[in-house]
Amino acid sequence: MASRRAQGDGLTSSRWDGNTEKADFNAKRKKKVAEIHQALNSDPTDVAALRRMAISEGGLLTDEIRQKVWPKLLDVDASDPPPTAAGKDLRQSKDYQQVLLDVRRSLRRFPPGMPEEQRAGLQEDLIDIILLILERNPQLHYYQGYHDIVVTFLLVVGKRLATSLVEKLSTHHLRDFMDPTMDNTKHILNYLMPIIDQVNPELHDFMQRAEVGTIFALSWLITWFGHVLSDFRHVVRLYDFFLACHPLMPIYFAAVIVLYREQEVQDCDCDMASVHHLLSQIPQDLPYETLISRAGDLFVQFPSSKLAEKAAAQQQSVKTAASTFKDFELASAQQRPDMVLRQRFRGLLQPEERTKDVLTKPRTNRFVKLAVMGLTVALGAAALAVVKSALEWAPKFQLQLFP
Repeated sequence: MASRRAQGDGLTSSRWDGNTEKADFNAKRKKKVAEIHQALNSDPTDVAALRRMAISEGGLLTDEIRQKVWPKLLDVDASDPPPTAAGKDLRQSKDYQQVLLDVRRSLRRFPPGMPEEQRAGLQEDLIDIILLILERNPQLHYYQGYHDIVVTFLLVVGKRLATSLVEKLSTHHLRDFMDPTMDNTKHILNYLMPIIDQVNPELHDFMQRAEVGTIFALSWLITWFGHVLSDFRHVVRLYDFFLACHPLMPIYFAAVIVLYREQEVQDCDCDMASVHHLLSQIPQDLPYETLISRAGDLFVQFPSSKLAEKAAAQQQSVKTAASTFKDFELASAQQRPDMVLRQRFRGLLQPEERTKDVLTKPRTNRFVKLAVMGLTVALGAAALAVVKSALEWAPKFQLQLFP
């Protein structure tokens, strides 16, 4: 009897804990929704707060909220009429056949169970958006994988707003991928190994010996992981994060995935074919919130400006989208006494302990720093002052916005 009562008490306790966790989750979600709407209703809109909400756990929560916030993150006026083709026949575009082929192959990017007629209509919209943006911006060159990004916006915000948002994104965050050559894309991929080297030199050396290169991460980068993730919820969560951050954040996220799979990689045969095959098959059950948090930590700890020399063999004369942002001048933070002691302690750690320290240690004001690093001209002076005051010990910084 006592045993049965104990079991019953355990079940009751477990059920109580589950109900408590659910209530706590719902309360946090409700609070975040209220904070997002408060930021949206501020005059001017508190873009810095919206960026923090997009970066923090759970992101922007719903597509209804994304329809309101994504335009703010990209400094697009949602009330403006969408761009038009000025009477031109877009089907005469030199890119039409390739776009058509790619869109026809994009069936899995649409929700399962969607009626065929509805899907076919959305595919036509997808073609129209891509061709219109290319027509209006002749400096942009279509690449395979671009449609994976466009379809994400189409499914979340609809054709009208997607056209404006993707056009802005294409001339800023995605600009490097839309050059006539892949030189700037390769330049961004070249940041991957230096990031890994900073965190886990042993893993970096293993991958170097295997001569695996970085091509396995190409589709991750140029589609913002839209092509390789099967769950649309995970895709839009990453888009929340990337839209709120520096244009190089996707390559930091790619590095975090590789670091997370460290043991799998090192258990492989040390040759290009084995390692490339493993890394090309991205797991679908990744701990996305944890990895997002870690990517943000690494960006703050190892700013892209500090890795640029290692990432490029020679200085490029053409400005990339990433180069139009300046990172915080975090060097002075390294001189704080607690930071110096922490660095000395890290020097005594074993490699695996050092990796764990970098990837798991919470970062003070990380969301605030990442939000400021991703500021656009939509951020008013008052909101900027609030964010700057919250940085506490952060050093002086300058932001060079998109030219």
